[in-house]
Amino acid sequence: MDSPVSWNWLKNYTDQQMKYSALRFIILFICVSSPSFCHLFAQSAMINVDGRKTIPLDGAWQVIPDPGGGGDWRRIWEEKKPVKKTDFVEYAFTDAYTLHVPGDFNTQKPELLYYEGTVWYKKTFHYFLKSGKRLFLHFGAINYLADVYLNGQKLGFHEGGFTPFQFEISSKVREGENTVVVKVNNQRLKTGLPALGFDWFNYGGITRRVQLIETAHSFIEDYFIRLKKHSNSEVQGWIKINGINAEQKIRVLIPELKVNYSTSANPDGLATVNLHADFKLWSPQTPKLYKVIIQSEADTVSDEIGFRNIEVNGAKILLNGKPIFLKGVNIHEESPFMAGRAFSPKDADTLLRWAKELGCNLVRLAHYPHNENMVKTAERMGLMVWDEIPVYQNIEFGDSSVREKMDLMMKEMIRRDRNRCGVIIWSLSNETSPSIPNRNKALSEIADHCRLLDSSRLITSVINSQHYENQTMTVWDSLYSTFDFMAVNEYLGWYVPWQGVPANTQWKMAYQKPVVISEFGGEAKYGNKTGSPDEANSWREEYQEQIYKDQISMFGSTPNLAGVIAWILIDYRSPVRMQPVYQNGYNRKGLLSEKGEKKMAWWILNKYYGTADSLIR
Repeated sequence: MDSPVSWNWLKNYTDQQMKYSALRFIILFICVSSPSFCHLFAQSAMINVDGRKTIPLDGAWQVIPDPGGGGDWRRIWEEKKPVKKTDFVEYAFTDAYTLHVPGDFNTQKPELLYYEGTVWYKKTFHYFLKSGKRLFLHFGAINYLADVYLNGQKLGFHEGGFTPFQFEISSKVREGENTVVVKVNNQRLKTGLPALGFDWFNYGGITRRVQLIETAHSFIEDYFIRLKKHSNSEVQGWIKINGINAEQKIRVLIPELKVNYSTSANPDGLATVNLHADFKLWSPQTPKLYKVIIQSEADTVSDEIGFRNIEVNGAKILLNGKPIFLKGVNIHEESPFMAGRAFSPKDADTLLRWAKELGCNLVRLAHYPHNENMVKTAERMGLMVWDEIPVYQNIEFGDSSVREKMDLMMKEMIRRDRNRCGVIIWSLSNETSPSIPNRNKALSEIADHCRLLDSSRLITSVINSQHYENQTMTVWDSLYSTFDFMAVNEYLGWYVPWQGVPANTQWKMAYQKPVVISEFGGEAKYGNKTGSPDEANSWREEYQEQIYKDQISMFGSTPNLAGVIAWILIDYRSPVRMQPVYQNGYNRKGLLSEKGEKKMAWWILNKYYGTADSLIR
């Protein structure tokens, strides 16, 4: 049976709801007492937006870049209009200057390519609220800070560039024409997530979909439908009703399996789910998904859900009770063939088909939650997913606000993706240094909270503090004791020269757990060939190819190895890559160029991944 920790979800969820309600009351009290102090946080987004009635607000949005920060004291969101000849309003939204949403602002206007600062967005829509309905304004993601206004009144604020949020506007929407204004700022923050230094392009803007969501007065806000741990036939989950009269009868239908399960929500709107069925389990070989319909007395939501078990047993990772070797590749959320933030189903299809062609059974979506198209498409293709929050180097763990942001981003990631069975890993950080004060305490605490919210997946943090000397790799970081497996980033052959024959590399592990090499590789510019593979730092394809050959020979003697994840699928933009001839603003560790051209190393990894059975130990 499940551990007590994993089945404390009802008490934990209720406690979280009570804390949120108390916080909301305090904020509302402060706002009434002192309106100038009011700074409302965004609401956690309802899940499965695609399964609801929505009205898209995508397309052209009018914009005003604000590098000087004058928009706040000019109160741009009020959209003042000149009345007299002597009224000179020094701003204006116009159809002559627009950006497409979803999309980053950096690649849509040449003058904004390296811009990090404020851009004001405006969209006008028409709406007539129907009787008995509620309306929500939903954002898939905005990078990084967002202040949202409706008809000149502030709805609230959200921080974080890669997770969804929303505002209820039922009592605020006008009959007929309405205006949304969003202040977006992607400036790096010392106390941000990520912080000041990170190795990818800081694409700013409204980078994912914007939608109006229409619901009944009470609706199915959230649910978690998954197999009970260690069981292949028992579903253990819950459903949350939002709204008045939340104490309702609920049904869960799985038509293909003739499941018609009844349950009831308590006065807080929470209902338990415990049902049995003869499931065909999801796996990379057979990525089976079932249509699952959830019906309350006022609402119906349909989803596609798969059922599987992922766990660790000793030094092995087990999928549905059988050992599996993770054959992975890292991917950044960058559009193929053209630089820019990826967001569309077409982008996801292209990137993930390359991963499948390479021979992967897993994609690590580095280093932040990617858009839902990536997660859902990967699941349908039979690709396991590694989901990660942007806790990346240089994090101010000693700052209490940073820890709160970590916790919030983790909860927003889990809330969005926990019904996606393809997601097998929650990753809580990447390459954080053990020398940073409060690092272990902060990451251990967030790991405990993550397990309370979802014990059905593996939890890890990626570490690169190992020591390499005398041809021996010592993996020692005490933080590994907190997590389900040891994730190691190592770049032997690139940042660190080999010490002797790669196949003879010795490993000393501080813990007997599964080991996953979460990053390895080296840089080469596509087409830069004809040189010797022994020319270090030559940026040649032959040298990158040799790195992969050497790494694979080392993998054969790496103890407890349960998977490897190459860095990275395609070359991607990074302003910290300043070699003018070969990098030119790109990280060139891709197995593919930014145009999808295969480098020589591609074929080495493709052959290695083709020997799947021999990789399981």
